[in-house]
Amino acid sequence: MLNLADSIICLDGLGPKAQQNLGGIGIYNLQHLLFHLPLRYQNKTKFTPLKEAQVGTEILTQLTIERTETLPGRQKQLLCFLADDNNSKLLARFFHFHQQQKQQLVRGDIIQCFGELKIGRNGLEMLHPEYRLISKGQDNLLEKTLTPVYPLTANIRQKQLQKWINIALETLQKSSLEDNFSSLLSAEMPTFKQALAILHHPNIKSIDENIEQIISCKHPAAQRLIIEELCAQQLSLLRLKRLRKTKKANVFQRKKKLAEQLLASLNFTLTNAQNRSLEDISQDLSSAQPMLRLLQGDVGSGKTIVAVFACLQALENGFQAAIMAPTEILAQQHLQGFSNYLNPLGIRLAFLSGAQNPQQRTEQLALIKSGEAGIIIGTHALFQEAVNFHKLGLVVIDEQHKFGVHQRLSLVQKAQNTPHQLVMTATPIPRSLTMSAYADLDTSVIDELPPGRKPVKTIALNNQRKSEVIDKIKQVCAAGNQVYWVCTLIEESEILRAESAINTHKYLQENLPNLSVILIHGKLERDEKSEIMAKFSSGEIDVLVATTVIEVGVNVPNASLMVIENSERLGLAQLHQLRGRVGRGADISVCILMYQAPLNDNAMARLDILRHSNDGFEIANKDLQLRGPGEILGTQQAGIANMKIANIVRDAWLLEQVHFCARAFLQMGDGAQNALINRWITNDKTQYGDT
Repeated sequence: MLNLADSIICLDGLGPKAQQNLGGIGIYNLQHLLFHLPLRYQNKTKFTPLKEAQVGTEILTQLTIERTETLPGRQKQLLCFLADDNNSKLLARFFHFHQQQKQQLVRGDIIQCFGELKIGRNGLEMLHPEYRLISKGQDNLLEKTLTPVYPLTANIRQKQLQKWINIALETLQKSSLEDNFSSLLSAEMPTFKQALAILHHPNIKSIDENIEQIISCKHPAAQRLIIEELCAQQLSLLRLKRLRKTKKANVFQRKKKLAEQLLASLNFTLTNAQNRSLEDISQDLSSAQPMLRLLQGDVGSGKTIVAVFACLQALENGFQAAIMAPTEILAQQHLQGFSNYLNPLGIRLAFLSGAQNPQQRTEQLALIKSGEAGIIIGTHALFQEAVNFHKLGLVVIDEQHKFGVHQRLSLVQKAQNTPHQLVMTATPIPRSLTMSAYADLDTSVIDELPPGRKPVKTIALNNQRKSEVIDKIKQVCAAGNQVYWVCTLIEESEILRAESAINTHKYLQENLPNLSVILIHGKLERDEKSEIMAKFSSGEIDVLVATTVIEVGVNVPNASLMVIENSERLGLAQLHQLRGRVGRGADISVCILMYQAPLNDNAMARLDILRHSNDGFEIANKDLQLRGPGEILGTQQAGIANMKIANIVRDAWLLEQVHFCARAFLQMGDGAQNALINRWITNDKTQYGDT
C-alpha cells in the first residue's frame, strides 16, 4: 500500500522525465501532490440548456450531432454542428484534429460537450471542447463534485495530474495520519483529511462549501490548512530559539565605566526607543544564554550608537566584538562612525575588506589575533579562514537579510563559545513578517527619530521636466548645500529605459559648469570610492552622481536634495532607504522622484505612498502588500515566500491564532512537533543554522 512519503515515481504512468518536471515545482512525493491546490474549478455537476447559458462561461451540455464539415485552408478546421432538445444550435470548432476523430462524429449520435461558450459568425460556438460520445458508450462527463484545474509544469497534462492527485487523496483517506492539530481549533473546523478533500473536490450542493470562499481562501477548509502551515513555520523557528536557549554563552556583566565615558562625550541625548533597546540588549548580554536579537529601526533612527554601546559591554568583559556589513561603503561608514565615538576612549579598531592589499590585510589580521583590536569591522572578509579572533564574544550583523545563512554561521563559529548576536536592519519589517520569518529572534524596535529630524518633502516629476530639477540644484548649491543624484544603471542598456549614470554625469557637468559634479559607482576601486565619499562629506563636491551604492550607511548632513532617476524601477523600501540619505541636517530637505511616463498602476501607487509618508513602518506594510514577502525578505527567507497554501499578506489576520497553536505544540512531544514540521517544510533548513 502506498504511503504519503512515497516517491511519486511509484505512480502508474509517471516516469523519470515526468518526475523531474514535477520536481521543478516542488513535487517529490504524494504529500506534495496533496498540497498542489487547484487554480480554479470547472462545474460539470449539471447540464446547462443552451437557451439558459451565458456567453463567456464554461458549461456542460448534452446535444445531438446534426452534421460535420471540414473547412479547407492553410489550417484545416473540423466543424461539428450540434443541437439540443429545444433545437438550440451550437458549433463545435476544432483546429487540430485527425481523420479518425472526424469519422467518430456521426450524425444522430448523442454527445456531451464542456467548454467556454463564445459567439461566432453563425451563433454559439465552443473551440476545442472536451467531449464524450455517450451513444458510443464513452464515460459520462457529469461529475459529483467540481473538477479541479491545477497549475501545470512542462509536458504534464491536466488529466495526468488530476489522476495522480486523486491517488494521493485516496492514500490520505486510508492512512492512519495523526491529527494533533484539530484539538487546538474550534469544532466547526474540518479535519486535515476533510480540508484537503474539500479543496480538491468541492461539492457545491453543500451549503457549507461556497466556491467563492474556497477560491479566495476564506473557507474554513482553506483556513484550517493555512493556520497549520503557518504554525509549522513558526514552530520550526521557536524550536530553534528554544535550542539556542539551552546553549551556554559568556556572561557580560554590566560594567559602566566605558559606557558612561561615551555617554558624556555625546553631543545629543539618546531617545526613549534607543534606551529601551539598549536595556533589552544589556539584559541579554548579562545572561548565560546566547543573545539573538533583531534591532529594527527606520532610516536615521540611531541604530549605530546602540550597537556601539553593546560592543562596549563586550569590551569591558574582556571580549572582542565583530561588526559585519554587506558592502564596502557601509563597512567604511561604520569604521568612521565607530572611530569617532571610540577613539577618544582609547579603543583600538581593526578593519577587514576584500579590497585591502596583502600588507594591510596582514597588519589587520595580527591586530585581531593578538586581541589588540577590541572591535573589528568589515565585510564578508570577516568570516574567511585566515581570520582568527583572540576572544570573540559579540557579533553584530548589519542589513542582515543581505547575508546568507552559511555566511552568518561562518562568522559565529569563529568564537570559542556561542557568541551573542545582534542583527540590525534599516528596513522596517511589518509585524506579520516579524512573527513569521523572525519567530526565532527576540526583537527590539527603535520607532522614533532623534529630536530635530525634519521630514523630507517628496515630489514626483516626469523625466521631461529635468530642466526644472537643474534649476533646483543651482538654488540648493547656492545656499551652501549639496545634492545626491541617483541612477539605477552604470552603463547604457538596450533593454532598459533607465538613464545610465555615466551619461547623466556628463549631462549634469554640461548643465552645471560652475559646480563640482562627481560620479561614484560600484565598479570603482575601493580607494577611489573612499576618496570621493571623503570629499563629498567635507563639502568639496557639490553634486554626487551615484548608483544605489549609497543606499545605506552614508551620512552627510549638509546634503539636502536627493534626485532619484527612473524611480519607478525601484521598490518602496529601496526608495525610502535612498531618501533617508537627506534630511540629516538643519535645513529642509527635498527628494525628487523622476519617472518615465507612462507609469503602470503599481509604480504610481509606490510613488504616491512615498509622496505622502515618511514613516518607514507604514511604507514597509505597503511594500509587503505590493511586492509580497519574498521581495522584502530576500532569498534567504524562501520558506516564508514559497509557502504551499498560506500567504503572509493575505493571511496576516490569522497570525494570533497561529502563534497560540505554535506555543501549544511546543508543550507536546517531539513526535507531534516533528510530524507537523515534516508535513509542511520539505527541507527544514533554518535561517541561522546551529546557533
